Amino acid sequence: MEAKAQTRYLRVTPQKARRVVDLVRGKQATEAVAVLSFAPQSAAEPVRKLVESAIANAKFLADKHSEAFDPNDYVVKAIHVDEGPTMKRFRPRAQGRAGRILKRTSHITVVVAPAVPGAKKTRRTR
Repeated sequence: MEAKAQTRYLRVTPQKARRVVDLVRGKQATEAVAVLSFAPQSAAEPVRKLVESAIANAKFLADKHSEAFDPNDYVVKAIHVDEGPTMKRFRPRAQGRAGRILKRTSHITVVVAPAVPGAKKTRRTR
C-alpha cells in the first residue's frame, strides 16, 4: 500500500534540497532514514523526518486495512522537490542603493510503497 508525506514552505533552497533527496531516491525506506541520519547537509534532517512520516503513514494505512506491515519491505518510490514561494528581503548597499536578498523555500513530497517482489535493483558499473 502506497503512502505519501509532504512538507511545504521549508526554508531550504530547492537546489540544496535536491542534493539530499538524490541520495535516497529508490532506496529501501529504513536504509534511507539511516543515510539521512548521517548526511552532513542541513536539509537532511527535515527530509529524514519526512521519510519517517511517510513510513508512519504507511503503517497507519496498513493497520486501517488490517494488513501486515514491515518497514523493511518499503522503498522510496518517488521523492521530489518543488520550488515554493520566494521571500524578498533587502540589504543596504553602497551609495544609497538596496541589494535584493532572495530567501527561497521548498515543497518536498515523498511516496513510499512496498517493494515489488522479484524486482531487484541492478547495479550499473562504469
